[in-house]
Amino acid sequence: MTKFLTTAALLASTAFAPAAFANDLTKSVAADYDYVLEIYKEFHENPELSLKEKNTASRLAKELAELGFDVTERVGDDWIQDKIKADVGTIYEDVGGYGVVAVLKNGDGPTVMLRADMDALPLEEKTGLPFESKVMQQSYRGEDVPVMHACAHDSHVAILIGTARQLIERKEDWSGTLVLIGQPAEELGLGAKAMLEDGLFENFPRPDYVLATHTSGWAPAGVISYTSGYALANVDSVDITIKGVGAHGSAPHMGKDPIVIGAQIVNALQTLVSREVNPLKAGVVTVGSFQAGFVHNIIPDEAKLQLTVRSYDDDVRKTLLDGIERIAIAQALSAGLPEELMPDVNIQGDYTPSTYNDPDMTDRVMGAVGKSIGEDNVITQPPSMGGEDFSQFHRYDKDIKTLIFWTGGADPDAYAAAVAGEGELPPGNHSPFFAPQPEESLKLGVQAMTAGTLELFDE
Repeated sequence: MTKFLTTAALLASTAFAPAAFANDLTKSVAADYDYVLEIYKEFHENPELSLKEKNTASRLAKELAELGFDVTERVGDDWIQDKIKADVGTIYEDVGGYGVVAVLKNGDGPTVMLRADMDALPLEEKTGLPFESKVMQQSYRGEDVPVMHACAHDSHVAILIGTARQLIERKEDWSGTLVLIGQPAEELGLGAKAMLEDGLFENFPRPDYVLATHTSGWAPAGVISYTSGYALANVDSVDITIKGVGAHGSAPHMGKDPIVIGAQIVNALQTLVSREVNPLKAGVVTVGSFQAGFVHNIIPDEAKLQLTVRSYDDDVRKTLLDGIERIAIAQALSAGLPEELMPDVNIQGDYTPSTYNDPDMTDRVMGAVGKSIGEDNVITQPPSMGGEDFSQFHRYDKDIKTLIFWTGGADPDAYAAAVAGEGELPPGNHSPFFAPQPEESLKLGVQAMTAGTLELFDE
């Protein structure tokens, strides 16, 4: 069975003896590696931004159709088009919802859905890889930006294709309905919701299970890690506009200083977690931006705060969001501002819900993965305050069980040296230098996803 490893044990496990992988699935994955690698390189060298994943989706659809899947493209497009028109006011070229759904029925049994996200980030790549991205692309807002797969979504699509190929080879070993999805716009937190709103669970077979993996730059290649229960956080963005009365800097008594009010709000917000949230529950309130004024000697009439707010439990989320609005207004009142100058607190509607890994599904899948790749290479990890819109699948239908796990991508030797205090950790996800170890991460991702899927079909 899988187990938790201490840092010392994790370092000891990074030798990853090939004998631990000696089974038929390992050999089959290795034999197909060159094919999966070429697909990965193609996606990496040709990344596409969120809502612009036209060619990536088309390539994925082609691969799955050739394997015998019934493929539907542009799932989620209507919802995305309406959303962008409301947000930006116009639709630039090739902007849309590029969701891909592929269905293969193989007798009676459960329905298992596998998900891979497809979008890249607006970032200039600095890895120096021979297949480094040089792409410039216009974003959905009309901005020209460099593009890089800095969060490993290229590997996710390649792993999905590799897993599909393994499962097709093993059709006699499983029975049920397999649904594969290529999801757009994960980096914007919109893609999963768009596909769901466009009838993903109504127009296609409703899954009993949804499974995904994410290549991680914060874990060594050769390791699969997971969290049972809450794994990733609710992520809210909050904008606070603080109003004041401008004045000359030499006569502060003639105005109402929004900078001072803002500073008091920033300090008071920290009591939300320290004094209003149960210490046994997690919450984060971070002010990431504080903007006000232009020159030394003028008190401005406005200040702006931008916050990220994170939690796992929905009751904690409500406590934090309600508290932010209450504190902002209270600080303005304490400064003597009239009612018409109360702060404007804007909680953005499109938040990313917390991700919940079903414990029973997690035990089954990770147990099967451990048997396939070696139990010492499957470890638990603490929950993360990061966000993932994979959470939307369980939120949409609480009866559907979900699990997302991590496939290590960092160089094992460099990782071990860094943990031992003898160097720096390799660059992680969202870094312009992020370059996961392709062979170890692609092979392990395909093997883990295949082993986990076969387990879920085994009723």
